[in-house]
Amino acid sequence: MGRRPERLGEAIREEVARMIVFELKDPRIGLVTVTRVEVSHDLSHARVHVGVLGDEAERRKSLQALERASGFVRHELAQRLGIRQVPEIDFRYDKGLDATDRVARLLDEDRAASAAAARPADGDAAAPPSDAAAGPSAEGDAAAGPSTLASASSDDEDPDTGS
Repeated sequence: MGRRPERLGEAIREEVARMIVFELKDPRIGLVTVTRVEVSHDLSHARVHVGVLGDEAERRKSLQALERASGFVRHELAQRLGIRQVPEIDFRYDKGLDATDRVARLLDEDRAASAAAARPADGDAAAPPSDAAAGPSAEGDAAAGPSTLASASSDDEDPDTGS
């Protein structure tokens, strides 16, 4: 495949992003980001992938408004890019953003859980339990010690398993 579809896709992405921000005045269009544009090899179709901030209803409204404005977008692209045959424009929601957002949320939840596990409770910090203050005893502290340490600090390696 040649470089022309890639170059045209990049030019379309930049111009459509500018149009969405500065020229499309439809109130149904929310916070939209043009993530990428795929242009067919014969330059007859362009799939414009967009990210929309908001819930499913807002996404649907924004995509409908963008589809309604596709004629205006094509006309403006012809003038701005100086091409006679402008590809058919098809706006699609970029589902990759959902996956990225989900991974980011899971990482934040994991960090919060790790921080909560590493942080002692308010009562524990003020006074240590009476058993811990007395020191290790010969009865059960040796068996309970490593498991207590492993659960309190998830970042350190477990010496028994090496993970």
